Amino acid sequence: MDIYYNGKVFTGDKELQQAFVVENSKFIYVGNNKNALKYKNENSTLTNLKERFVCAGFNDSHMHVLGYGYSLNMIDLTKKTSSLEEMKNAIKEYIISNKLRENEWVYGRGWNHDYFNDVNRFPTKNDLDEISTKYPICIIRTCGHICIVNSKALELSGIDKNTLQVEGGQFDVYENNEPNGVFRENALNLIYNKIQNPDKEDIKNMILKACESLNSYGVTSAQTDDFIVFPEIDYEVIINAYKELANEGRLTVKIYEQAQLPHKKELESFLSKGYTTGVGNDYFKIGPLKLLGDGSLGARTAYLNEPYADDNSTFGMCTYTQEQFDDMVELAHKNNMQVAIHAIGDKAMDMVVNSIEKALDKYPRDNHRHGVVHCQLTNSDLLNRFRDLKLHAYIQSIFLDYDINIVEDRIGVDRAKTSYNFNTLFKETTMSNGSDCPVELPNVLNGIYCAVTRKTLNGKGPFLPNQALSVKDAILSFTRNGAYASFEEDLKGDIAVGKVADFVVLSDNLLDIDVDKIKDVKVLKTFLDGRCVYSLS
Repeated sequence: MDIYYNGKVFTGDKELQQAFVVENSKFIYVGNNKNALKYKNENSTLTNLKERFVCAGFNDSHMHVLGYGYSLNMIDLTKKTSSLEEMKNAIKEYIISNKLRENEWVYGRGWNHDYFNDVNRFPTKNDLDEISTKYPICIIRTCGHICIVNSKALELSGIDKNTLQVEGGQFDVYENNEPNGVFRENALNLIYNKIQNPDKEDIKNMILKACESLNSYGVTSAQTDDFIVFPEIDYEVIINAYKELANEGRLTVKIYEQAQLPHKKELESFLSKGYTTGVGNDYFKIGPLKLLGDGSLGARTAYLNEPYADDNSTFGMCTYTQEQFDDMVELAHKNNMQVAIHAIGDKAMDMVVNSIEKALDKYPRDNHRHGVVHCQLTNSDLLNRFRDLKLHAYIQSIFLDYDINIVEDRIGVDRAKTSYNFNTLFKETTMSNGSDCPVELPNVLNGIYCAVTRKTLNGKGPFLPNQALSVKDAILSFTRNGAYASFEEDLKGDIAVGKVADFVVLSDNLLDIDVDKIKDVKVLKTFLDGRCVYSLS
């Protein structure tokens, strides 16, 4: 039995508690110091929290755990993106300092052309050829919806001017129809399918590396899209990797798999094997069907009802037709499978909501908890439909850090007014928060800061301050509401009697500091089922 006392314990209510008691991985008492200490016996462990702030373990309700672990093995370009030249130099330095095998791929992730101060464009194969034509190079934009490759990568992938375009994606070409190295959306798989795949042990190690990092940010649960990180690897390999880690007692983040199955035949096969939402245990469980509906705002591939304000030649890209959305959503819904569909643009969201509405009309079901991932460029009609259909919004408040800089340019001031309407979504329907890691770091405190201040991490803003969350609601968006999104609110998400003892100890009281300092708060310790899985010291 473990007794924690003299703390500032957040339970979701306005009043903070002082103490709690953990036994057999669960909270058995939450309240004041005096009553908590009554549980003391000869086997008790007492911990003085020294007035530290404690809340439930954080739940990132949309990210890519395996993709994050994979990215941790790549060149980190997030800090090398102030110019194209700086990025190229970072890749050159990596090649020089590493003894690479013949045809060994060089990967980087995190660049953002909007931050380049020397050019105002995507890199191309010509830029990467200046680095090397000996080694294949693939660099992934921070959003994950664009990659750039060099000539060697095109050669090894068998892509030339005769290669056909793919449905729901595009690779850019020069006037002579030669590929220029830029790949978008579904066309990414033309490259990814040619990259050497890891084996199951490699995958397990990537998951462990990601979980170790997640624990350092206070994350104890993740709702994660992993099946297409390596398109040539069967999802059963990934499922078994997670199951083995759980059985070995090495999985330190509880996983709710957002199963991306892009095609109807794959979904039918998945369901025929007995997989559907809720199958599994507390450490690895199948969640919703995940579909990728459109692209990203930064890449101008989010699918809009009206053209982009700063490029009226494009509406963005949609990866499915309305009929395809309808078929996939209906198939999942009638088989009691939740759906969670990526949609950033208002047109993509219209299509997704239409499909969910049709499925509910045909097969009515309460408590379906279907939802939309991102929910960024909304309009008034969409916000009302979210409420009326009781859809769940999986938002990423950390996106404000970058998108504040571009949203009004991309879609204009008027459309921006009803976008990133997080407070409306929180009040009118159900909403959870996440990072979309590795698009962004899984830094929950940065996410809470952005949700509350509506500012960038360097203080620009606020953007639509009326859409700010209270600190309390922002914490709930990363705890209780995340548990709700996975049908697990009776199991976790709060420091409450009977729930699992997943909790995090922070350096400062989030409810009692200047909100601009929230991003500077430190995670001191992270506990999973009452066991410490991370300690700062």
